[in-house]
Amino acid sequence: MADVGTGLIAIGAGLSLGLSAIGAGIAEKSIGAAAVGAMVEDEKHFGKALLFTVIPETLVIFGLVIAIMALQLAQHA
Repeated sequence: MADVGTGLIAIGAGLSLGLSAIGAGIAEKSIGAAAVGAMVEDEKHFGKALLFTVIPETLVIFGLVIAIMALQLAQHA
């Protein structure tokens, strides 16, 4: 049977992934709109627009890594 500490670690892991995904979505909203606007004006900006659109997704990867590390901590607790 799991104790309260294990449950709190699981909640923390979920929050780390969920909040990082929400933050990346908010950031990508404005970056995506600006990237599309830049591409409409000049198609040479496609590479930069794609790069700037992908950068916020690294936040989700970091959140996923923290969640995995926290869940491994919960297994050993």
